Amino acid sequence: MSRATVATIHLGALRRNLARVRELARGAKVMAVVKADGYGHGLERVARALSDADAFGVAAIGDGLRLRAAGISNRIVVLSGPDEPADLAEFRRLQLDAVIHHESQLVWLEADRDSRHLRVWLKLDTGMHRLGFALQRAPEIHARLRALANIDADIALMTHFAASDEFDNDLTARQIACFDATTVNLPGARSLVNSAGVLGWPAARGQWLRVGGLLYGLSVIAGKSGADLGFEPAMTLSAKLISINCIQRGERIGYAASYECPEDMPVGVAAIGYGDGYPRSAPSGTPVLVNGVRAAIAGRVSMDLITIDLRAVPNAKVGDHVVLWGRELPVEEIAACAGTISYDLTCGMTKRVLFVEGGA
Repeated sequence: MSRATVATIHLGALRRNLARVRELARGAKVMAVVKADGYGHGLERVARALSDADAFGVAAIGDGLRLRAAGISNRIVVLSGPDEPADLAEFRRLQLDAVIHHESQLVWLEADRDSRHLRVWLKLDTGMHRLGFALQRAPEIHARLRALANIDADIALMTHFAASDEFDNDLTARQIACFDATTVNLPGARSLVNSAGVLGWPAARGQWLRVGGLLYGLSVIAGKSGADLGFEPAMTLSAKLISINCIQRGERIGYAASYECPEDMPVGVAAIGYGDGYPRSAPSGTPVLVNGVRAAIAGRVSMDLITIDLRAVPNAKVGDHVVLWGRELPVEEIAACAGTISYDLTCGMTKRVLFVEGGA
């Protein structure tokens, strides 16, 4: 193996995280959201590990096709619905649920003459202002869908929270109230909460939870790690030291010579960079683990390499293990250093990273 940059996916952690969500769900069904290639953990791999989920949520028909080709028989919901009229036949062939959120999609359904039933979810905009019908149109749209002979009569009702991770923000409470008032006389299962909603808004759990980040052990709350919330990180990103050099005090390291050595010091080079998906924005001081000991990046992240201040690990040697994030080093901490969120990092792994499965 010429390049030992590895993302280890902990299948046991995925399963335990789902079990924890079920405890919090208190009888509600769980839609495991596996979009963005399972938040960067591998779509098929994640779906097999989470086979007990009541449904999978994906972003596009292509994801549904991949899951069906992998033998996944669970209910699959395409969260953005059809993109053009021709998609409807594929939804039926693959037995995918369609989220209907726009007038154009409704017009396609009304013009469709395929007799096979299609299961749909009606999405309402309660304040996110991204996808969804205006609330005042809910009774009309629901009636139009119910009038179609080829649409399953069991139409689920859903919305999306804009600030559910801010437990003191009353926007979510207002969204819940608007949704409840609008749909009170409409039949169908309800789906409001996402991962943050599971933790902060349990009264709104409805009949379906749509859970993404928590399943991967990723925090949805600022200043907290997934472990802080009772979930296990499902990815460990690691590399190896390929060089160690003794650099003199006052010498500078890396592109733009941005890091000046404060003393004579050992500096390691690890085979990982933004070409692998490690964030280029991670500054000097961003932590890594070398043989389980905290060290820090020194200098800019380059495409293939990072340089590491090894003063805390004086016995380090070429070939030693470097963890960029994982169980002992939360990805949320790295994301905070890089000015982004954990989802961005796990979704950003490139093709040259070797993915391996770990059972634990």
